[in-house]
Amino acid sequence: MPIATVNPANGETLKTYDALGAEEIERRLATAEAAFRVHRSTSIAERARLLHKAADLLDADQQDIGRVMTTEMGKPVRQARAEAAKCAKAMHWYADHAEELLADEEPAESDAKDSGASRVIVRYRPLGPVLAVMPWNFPLWQVVRFAAPALMAGNVGLLKHASNVPQTALYLEDLFLRAGFPEGCFQTLLIGSGAVEDILRDPRVKAATLTGSEPAGRAVAAVAGDEVKKTVLELGGSDPYVVMPSADIDRAAKTAVTARVQNNGQSCIAAKRFIVHTDVFDAFAERFTVGMKALKVGDPLDEDTDVGPVSTEQGRSDLEELVDDAVEAGATVLCGAERPEGPGWYYTPTILTDITPEMRIHQEETFGPVATLYRVADLDEAVALANDTPFGLSSNVWTRDETELDRFVRDLEAGGVFVNGMTASHPAFPFGGVKRSGYGRELSGHGIREFCNITTVWHGA
Repeated sequence: MPIATVNPANGETLKTYDALGAEEIERRLATAEAAFRVHRSTSIAERARLLHKAADLLDADQQDIGRVMTTEMGKPVRQARAEAAKCAKAMHWYADHAEELLADEEPAESDAKDSGASRVIVRYRPLGPVLAVMPWNFPLWQVVRFAAPALMAGNVGLLKHASNVPQTALYLEDLFLRAGFPEGCFQTLLIGSGAVEDILRDPRVKAATLTGSEPAGRAVAAVAGDEVKKTVLELGGSDPYVVMPSADIDRAAKTAVTARVQNNGQSCIAAKRFIVHTDVFDAFAERFTVGMKALKVGDPLDEDTDVGPVSTEQGRSDLEELVDDAVEAGATVLCGAERPEGPGWYYTPTILTDITPEMRIHQEETFGPVATLYRVADLDEAVALANDTPFGLSSNVWTRDETELDRFVRDLEAGGVFVNGMTASHPAFPFGGVKRSGYGRELSGHGIREFCNITTVWHGA
């Protein structure tokens, strides 16, 4: 993929960029190493001052950077501004909480004495330059949820962003520079995926984090494993949205629409498989279908638009292939499954039911406004179907029965269980998955410590 801004609303190429050459990559790696030696020695208070400044600048830039994101990857501009605001909030949160999250810990005095020590301290120290390989779907948020904790911990960042959001990637580097972070603390590398391996193998790069596809995660993890370097991977999901008879069906159906089509349906934590108890299936399906049909599909720069285009032409083709395969195998279309006339990579909000395990869509992630709807007879079937996926990022459960809830929380194979609401991320709560959704955690104290050297300091008696 060329490094370029291609407007998905009309297919027009707006800007193109040359990839960095070997000499410039080397210069930037050297700059990162030098910056780390300085940044790691700054106080947490000073890092917090700079991060608060970056957050304030981002808040002021909401309108402009929102339009850039929308033009680059097609999300409705209202959602783009909200993403910028969320990033600023996360920056403020880490600036306010990093000191307590990274505070020294002392094991019990009895354990220290038992080891022959007068005192034992556990200290969190930074690792060094961390490579972040990030996707286009939340082009600010995916980066900030890594960058904010990493910078507060004393690390420095090297960003390899998706090739279709270069303007957003360059904005991020400029944002941290404008806030006062020294040169090299956060750098954007305009490179293709082929350059990632050499950078990750460079001894100056200490770890990597990736959000993206499963093949991309496997590739980065394989290289990092060969180099014995830490990685955190978030590789997407096919999240279940389970609705049981005790649920508020009106609210569950209304929320389901947002949960499926947020970000034009291109969200790892979007609900994708809607698993509904037979007693309330018909009522839920009717309301869900009405809600999906009512969405306005159109120009993402229009303030009234609910669903914009899929980010790339290939992305829409991949989505259509999954839908066509299911329909040919007997799936029923409740709404959508159409490519609108005119320019741009639009796809109508779609609900498919009568899904069988033989269909590709039963096991593969749908990255666009397409929902699959299943009918189940009881709690056991709901749990089994929810877990019948190679992914395990998050899950949504609608029930007011405490016994059912306990069973879901115990048995669902996912990094999160959201009860009577849709999955969302927040800087205070750990975020990540299991199975092929990856490993490690972002956000919260868990996220800031992922790229720390957890050091035991033992003092003799």
